[in-house]
Amino acid sequence: MPISETRIVSSMLNETRVFPPSKHFVDKAIIKSLDDYEQLYRYSIEQPEQFWSEIAKELHWFKPWEKVLTWNEPSATWFDKGKTNIVYNCLDRHLSKHANKPALIWEGEPGEQRQLSYKELHKAVCQFANGLKKLGIRKADCVTLYMPLIPELIIAVLACARIGAIHNVVFGGYSVQALVDRLQDSKSKLVVTADAGYRRGKLIPLKAVVDEALENLQCSGINHVNKVVVYQRTDIPLSLKPERDLSWNELIDGLDSNCPAEPLDSEDVLFILYTSGSTGIPKGIFHTTAGYMVGAYYTSKIVFDLKPDDIYWCTADVGWITGHTYVAYGPLLNAASIVIYEGAPNWPEPNRFWNLIDKYKVSIFYTAPTAVRSFMKWGDHWIDGNDLSSLRLLGSVGEPLNPEAWVWYSKKIGKERCPIVDTWWQTETGAIMISPIPGVTPTKPGSVAKPLPGVVVDIVDPSSGKPVASGQGGSLVIRQPWPSMLRGIWGDPKRYQEQYWLQMPHAYFSGDSAHYDESGYIWIMGRVDDVIKVSGHRLGTAEIESALVSHPLVAEAAVVAIPDETTGQAITAFITLRDVGKPSTELKIEIIDQVRNTIGPLAKPKQLIFTVALPKTRSGKIMRRLLRDIASNRHIEQDVSTLEDFSVLMALQKKADDNQRV
Repeated sequence: MPISETRIVSSMLNETRVFPPSKHFVDKAIIKSLDDYEQLYRYSIEQPEQFWSEIAKELHWFKPWEKVLTWNEPSATWFDKGKTNIVYNCLDRHLSKHANKPALIWEGEPGEQRQLSYKELHKAVCQFANGLKKLGIRKADCVTLYMPLIPELIIAVLACARIGAIHNVVFGGYSVQALVDRLQDSKSKLVVTADAGYRRGKLIPLKAVVDEALENLQCSGINHVNKVVVYQRTDIPLSLKPERDLSWNELIDGLDSNCPAEPLDSEDVLFILYTSGSTGIPKGIFHTTAGYMVGAYYTSKIVFDLKPDDIYWCTADVGWITGHTYVAYGPLLNAASIVIYEGAPNWPEPNRFWNLIDKYKVSIFYTAPTAVRSFMKWGDHWIDGNDLSSLRLLGSVGEPLNPEAWVWYSKKIGKERCPIVDTWWQTETGAIMISPIPGVTPTKPGSVAKPLPGVVVDIVDPSSGKPVASGQGGSLVIRQPWPSMLRGIWGDPKRYQEQYWLQMPHAYFSGDSAHYDESGYIWIMGRVDDVIKVSGHRLGTAEIESALVSHPLVAEAAVVAIPDETTGQAITAFITLRDVGKPSTELKIEIIDQVRNTIGPLAKPKQLIFTVALPKTRSGKIMRRLLRDIASNRHIEQDVSTLEDFSVLMALQKKADDNQRV
């Protein structure tokens, strides 16, 4: 068969709406004109080392670098021989001007509130850093953090980085085995945890999971953990194991509130972050100090137009890369005030996020597309009555934001005055790579627009590696190294090379499919692995899902492939509705016709499965691998410990068992 039928992804969705930035926003923006952006982009590509050097010079260095970049594919060295400290740049650098302004604003799910100024956060970080030293933790030792989203998690992250210890944040919802795998692979010497955390009104027993994980490691004979520090989050008495465990307060009691930031080499490892897979030990992506710092600082500043007077809220957990770069590091590097919230967006009612924005006068709000679609499903009445006038910019992260959700987000939350930055990036990239610039870019609902200055991307035919034509789907690759790029997979350099650098000659392989439109805007079509091949045509999942959600009664949709004797693969669509009760036959036909009319008959689902909710992680990503198992009537064997609501999976399995499909 010709390549067009076998390897190239077909793009059929057509979105023509364009929204220019408002004059009110442009007048105060950091980058104000399209000419400025285009000039900056050309400069960044023609003289990349000069470009990144000028950005890096805006930060503090104990010793300047000797060379900006050494690139021996796939090995990169950025800011060679330079010495810096990311926490010094997050905190100490701001104390002369911003010591008393809020650095961190926190609300727990039960309603507790705490606020730390830059001076207070600096003190807390220094004390805990001295506590780490007291326990024998030194530069390059790995510390695993398994905690709820509380200020102490941010403090512990920054304390590790301050002394050069490598932090390994494990999402506080992972199972015992998932924690075991990450402790074992990282060879962590210390675990920092809490007795428990809150989620949907329930206690998540974190310390109990740590205890079981360490027992398993002890039995295997490969336990590197010597100590466990436990923060008491609840009123339940702490259960500490003698000689191994100690409380957070006991550790820091009487310690000096001054701990000089360690001057670290640019390429010293900053953190490991494990990305989960359905089978095998997950891969530990690791990032290094200076390049990651420069990427986090720069992208936070230009993508969010971030300023010191902003109250910034990214809803991600710190257990994900979004939480690392755009909860902890990026905003603090730019002297903003960050909001963190421990619990679920619909607890105790679906207006919790809007209450928080109103209460804390949030100016920048960055969340996941699945969250936006959930807000739509819950109904506009939960938003009414809250004052959202403090918002000046909205953002989206995690997967494509379909056009109908984009427009709703703009109208209902942004009141048509807030630009939306729909961002593309990955754990591996460390920072945002493709995004609108809010004061510059005319935005198109569903598109991530164009690469940021300093980023060179391409969309190529996966067979030949050659660029595809406009409108034709292909593999998204990155052509030039960038400072915040991953430096490897922990302990597995061969896998790093094979997965990211041998898939496409002289380019980083992202694993995503995308296409350009006639204006050069980029549209993400889904993961390459999620492409559905129907009668020889490769269709992107994101476009089909977008077509489904464009029906006015569909709140959210996810599509997966199942084997089909006639067409090779067929499309199964999982759909949640906007409170319309049991779906009628007429509605089912309407939804299928919506896809047929929007994309074409090839993309119409063979079967629909209606559900009250889709299985998601707490970061908001739909767990499509679970849906594939359910659609194909396969037994689910993968780890589901990150599942936000286990009852969703149970209900879907029952539907499959009862054959309630159309």
